[in-house]
Amino acid sequence: MKSAVVLLSGGLDSATVLAIAKDDGFDCYALSFDYGQRHRRELQAAASIANSIGVKKHVVLKLDLRQFGGSALTADIAVPKDRAVHGTAGDIPVTYVPARNTIFLSCALGWAEVLHAEAIFVGVNALDYSGYPDCRPEFIAAFENLAKVATKAGAVDHQPLHIRAPLINMTKDEIIATGLKLGVDYSQTFSCYDPPDDVHSCGRCDACQLRLAAFARLHRADPVAYV
Repeated sequence: MKSAVVLLSGGLDSATVLAIAKDDGFDCYALSFDYGQRHRRELQAAASIANSIGVKKHVVLKLDLRQFGGSALTADIAVPKDRAVHGTAGDIPVTYVPARNTIFLSCALGWAEVLHAEAIFVGVNALDYSGYPDCRPEFIAAFENLAKVATKAGAVDHQPLHIRAPLINMTKDEIIATGLKLGVDYSQTFSCYDPPDDVHSCGRCDACQLRLAAFARLHRADPVAYV
């Protein structure tokens, strides 16, 4: 079977992407990162999702981005709450982690080359997002071009890896609807930027507001616990 590395954060989008990759016939190798984020709840979610959907292997790679800081997710900076999250694509919030997707995709690229994988799947989205520059189609296209010249697979063997971002032009509603059709258990996912404990989501950060609004538009209850 063809194989792929899937970036799996433990959130709603990455769980959907893993289900899509499986449905597309890929043997999936899930890659998560313990990068010094504010909480470890998403890593627990990633492990549950990997087990539920089924992967060949799940690697949690440790990277301490707290050494750099610069983000509300990796430094002692307050997470924005109760802000209007739609129509803010030009306003990059403090929850942006500098170069995070570039770093994560670079690690995925190394593992994919070792595995002789055909693709890397990533759950970036250019519509329902908070203005992050590394969630745009231009970034994905640029990184795929980089992969062609930066690896033996692409530069010598002429077997370039493809960066697959199936959610990039989907609304959050469409993402959830797709995942439900594929049997994703969204109660296992965790999206909150600033959870008050190991169980509940805050319901007020950008990530919580985006998923709550999408479930509401689909006339479904979000199955995760909120305060």
